[in-house]
Amino acid sequence: MQITCFGELLIRLSAPGRSLLLQTASLDVVVGGAEANVAIGLARLGHKARLVSAVPPGPLGDGVLAAVRAGGADTAAVQRLPGRMGLYFLSVGSGQRASEIVYDRAGSSFASAPAAAFDWPALLAGQDRLHISGITPALGPNGTALALAAAEAATAAGVPVSFDGNYRARLWDAWDGNPREILTRLVAHADILFGNHQDIGLLLGTRFDGDGEDRRRDAAAAAFAAFPRLKLMASTARRTEDADRHRIAARIDARDSHAQTDEMLVSGIVDRIGTGDAFAAGVLHGLGQGDIAHAARTGLALTVLKHSLPGDASLFSQADLDAFLAGGVDVRR
Repeated sequence: MQITCFGELLIRLSAPGRSLLLQTASLDVVVGGAEANVAIGLARLGHKARLVSAVPPGPLGDGVLAAVRAGGADTAAVQRLPGRMGLYFLSVGSGQRASEIVYDRAGSSFASAPAAAFDWPALLAGQDRLHISGITPALGPNGTALALAAAEAATAAGVPVSFDGNYRARLWDAWDGNPREILTRLVAHADILFGNHQDIGLLLGTRFDGDGEDRRRDAAAAAFAAFPRLKLMASTARRTEDADRHRIAARIDARDSHAQTDEMLVSGIVDRIGTGDAFAAGVLHGLGQGDIAHAARTGLALTVLKHSLPGDASLFSQADLDAFLAGGVDVRR
């Protein structure tokens, strides 16, 4: 599969261990960004994944591009534009204390980029899919214009669009945008939606009652009725016991069927950031190998594996997936 992922690259600054921000004199640095994470995850699984974005000239831009290339994704379509590098700060939770993220990305090269900077007909030529998320429009009016230009160009070119809701309340609250109206326009272009009943409730202004599978099926049916292009809706259900123990299941709904995995215990969590992006990469990869049941299992497997890895992106191969799905956690020799 040849896939183009479009979104902002970020530098993540994390408090060491599980300390609070600025509790110690140092911060750990990694490169992140939801769409870049998907591109790297897919590249590691053997796909030709390309990131389209914008970073500033200079050593910070050079460094993040080197990190993405080291992950296997193509960065040739990343623009070097005026502005700054977007940042986010992470304090990792412990016990019953939740992790917390603080954004510092206003005025970044990507958030300020003009939509005309990206030649979408050329960028989409020969591509099998465009992957975008709800983070880009949450950046403000310019981010909204960027996301809509990409989605509209893909639809015009006949390139399928996968859309990850990735609702970020703190970004939306920072400006006077209308997330329901904007996200509805974007989801209308998608054939695959990564989201759950809460995302559909936001889009449709509807509350889905009940629990578990019935509620998720009701939400999917409402989404299929509202969005004619939509073919699949994929989501995870997470029960958090504490910072180190989560229980996760995966589900994919099609118009006339669905697949639901068993719940899996994830313990000894190293880093949960980017696990949703790993799920998206795993599902897209799995759909190219088998049916929706296989894709749900693959998405869940890559999600669970990502919890064991520091940093934003999944770096696992098909061999890693195969070994995980075969079972057993003893040392492989």
